[in-house]
Amino acid sequence: MAILSKTASTGVPKSGTSSKRRRREALWFYLFVSPWVLGFLVFLLGPMIASVYYSMTDWDSFTPPTWIGLENYVTLLTDDPRFWRTLWHTFYYAAVSVPLGLVLGLWLANLLNKQVRARKLLRTLIYLPTLVPLVATAMIFRQVLAPNGPLNDGLGLFGVSGPAWLLDGNWAIPALVVMSAWSAGAATVLLLAAMKGIPRELYEAAEVDGAGPVRQFWSITLPHLTPIIFFNLVMGMIGAFQVFAQVYILVPKGKLRAAYDGAETMVPYLFDEAFGNYHMGYASAISWLLFLVVLVFTLIAFRTARRWVFYETEVK
Repeated sequence: MAILSKTASTGVPKSGTSSKRRRREALWFYLFVSPWVLGFLVFLLGPMIASVYYSMTDWDSFTPPTWIGLENYVTLLTDDPRFWRTLWHTFYYAAVSVPLGLVLGLWLANLLNKQVRARKLLRTLIYLPTLVPLVATAMIFRQVLAPNGPLNDGLGLFGVSGPAWLLDGNWAIPALVVMSAWSAGAATVLLLAAMKGIPRELYEAAEVDGAGPVRQFWSITLPHLTPIIFFNLVMGMIGAFQVFAQVYILVPKGKLRAAYDGAETMVPYLFDEAFGNYHMGYASAISWLLFLVVLVFTLIAFRTARRWVFYETEVK
C-alpha cells in the first residue's frame, strides 16, 4: 500500500489521460496545418492535375474541352518553330544571366567582406535593388536602355556607339541580362553571410604556410562557399527559365514584332497562347514541357554537385 500510494503521489499521468492528451495535441496540429494543406490541394496540386488533362485537349476556356491526346505535344515539338525559338532565347538568357549573377555576387561579397570605408552603407546599397518591385525596376530600365538613355550616353564617353537595346532583336536578350545583374544583391548577402562563418583559424594557418590572398581565396574561401553557390545556381536557373515580367514589360510589341520575337522567352510565349490566342490546352502543354526542361537541368545540377560542392561535415 505504501508503494502504491507513493506512486500515485508522484503525479505520473495515467495511460488514459496521456492518450487523451496526445489526441488533443494531434487535433491542434491538424487544425493549424489545415490552411496550408487546403491551400496546397486547391491552389497547387489541383491546378497541376487539371493542367495535365487540359494539355491533352483542345480548349479555349469558353467551350468544353475536346480530347486530342498528345497532339499538342507533337505539334510543339515537330511543327512549331516559335516554340524552338523561344526555347533557344530562354537558354541564351539563362546561360548568360545565371553565371554573371554568380560571379558578380561573389565579387561583391568578397569586396564587402574586407575592411573598406562605408562598408555598411555599401551593403545596404547593393541589397536595396532586390527590394524594389520588379515592375518598377523594369520601368527604370526602360529609360536606362533607351537609344538616348544613360547607358548609351556612358558608352559614348568612351567613343562607343550604343545599340538600340530593346528595339533591336540582336540586343534584346543582352539588355535583359544587364537588368538581371541589377539584382545580384540577394546572392551577395548569402555569400557574405557564408564568408563570415568561415573559421579565421584556417586563414591564419594559411598565412603561416605562406599562402597569399589569392591562394587563400581559391583554397579556403571558395570551397566553403560552394553550398551557397550551388543554392544560388539552382534558384537562379529556375528563375531564369521562368523569366516573364521583364520581357513582357520591356520588349516592344505591335509594329516592332520582330524585336519582340528576338527576345521572346518561354513564359511570355505561354502567356500569349493562353490569354492572347485562347489556346489554353496548347499553353498547358507548353507549361509542362517547360517544367520538364527545368527539371532536367535541376537534376543535372544536383548530379554534378557531388564533384564540386564541399560540405564541412563530409570527408572526401
